[in-house]
Amino acid sequence: MTVLVFGGNGQVGQELLRALAPLGPVLATTRSGVLADGTPCETADFGQPDSLPALLDRLQPSLVVNAAAYTAVDRAEQEVEAAYAANAQAPGVIARWCAIHGVPFVHYSTDYVFDGQGTAPYAEDESTAPLGVYGTSKRDGEDAVRAAGGRHLIFRTAWVYASHGANFLRTMLRVGAERDQLRVVADQIGTPTPAALIADVTAQAVQHPGQLSGTWHLTANGQTSWHGFAEAIFAEALATGVLAKVPEVVAIPSSEYPTPAKRPAWSVLDNHKLQQDFGIALPTWQEGLTRVMAELGRA
Repeated sequence: MTVLVFGGNGQVGQELLRALAPLGPVLATTRSGVLADGTPCETADFGQPDSLPALLDRLQPSLVVNAAAYTAVDRAEQEVEAAYAANAQAPGVIARWCAIHGVPFVHYSTDYVFDGQGTAPYAEDESTAPLGVYGTSKRDGEDAVRAAGGRHLIFRTAWVYASHGANFLRTMLRVGAERDQLRVVADQIGTPTPAALIADVTAQAVQHPGQLSGTWHLTANGQTSWHGFAEAIFAEALATGVLAKVPEVVAIPSSEYPTPAKRPAWSVLDNHKLQQDFGIALPTWQEGLTRVMAELGRA
C-alpha cells in the first residue's frame, strides 16, 4: 500500500508519517517541498486546487490522507479566498480523484463546524452552524468530500496539540517560563487532543476490515476549559521537570480576550461512534497530556 499524506509538516501530518509507516511506503507533500527535518518531499499547493490531480496521477497512491488545511482562524476572516481554496476546494478535488480511482480518502475537520451553543457533546449528525470563515470553509470541505461519492473517512477533531509545532501547550510553556502570571480564557470548553492520538487512531481505522465510510468525532475523552488545560500543563511541566517554576494562571472571560473570529464556547464532541465502530478505546485528555509532556521531558 502506497500512502500519500498531504500536509506532512503539520502537527497531525508529522505524526501520520510515523503512524502510517507500517502500512507501506509513505509519500508526503508540503507547500515548500521540504519536510520539517529538511528531507525533500513532494510539493502540493492547496492555494491552487486544480494542480492536485496531476500530482495524484503521477503518484498513484492506494490511500490518501489529507492533513493539510488553512488553520489561521482569525486571518481567515480577511483571507477568505485562501481559506476556501485550501479547506473546501482542494479536499473536493482530491476526493473526486479518489472516488474515480477507487482510493480511500481520509480527511480531517473541526469542532468549528458547530456554533458552540450546545450543552451536551455534539453527535456527528447534529446540524452544523459555523461562526466564521474558517468553520464555514471546513464545513464546505466536508460536504465536498461526501459529494464526491467515494469511500471517505472524515474525522472531526478539536484543540489539537503536540510536542512540536505551534500550539497552545507550547505557547503556555514558552510564555509561562517568562512570566509570573498568565490570564487564560475559562469560558470556552473543549477536549485537548494530541496529534499523535489522531494519527494512531487513523492508522487503526484505515486497517479496519469493515471498509467503513462516513464521519466520526476523534478527540480524547473528557472536557476542560483553556484555563483548566493551562493549569494541567503547568502541573505536568513541574512534575516532569520541563519547568522549574510555574506561573499563576488567572481565569478570564472571553470578553477580555477579543479576537477577529468568534470561537465556539462549547466544543465538546461525542466520540462514542468512533469507539464503537472501530473498536478503539480513547484515552482521557489528561492521559494524553501526560504522554505528550513525558515526551517533552525526554527531549
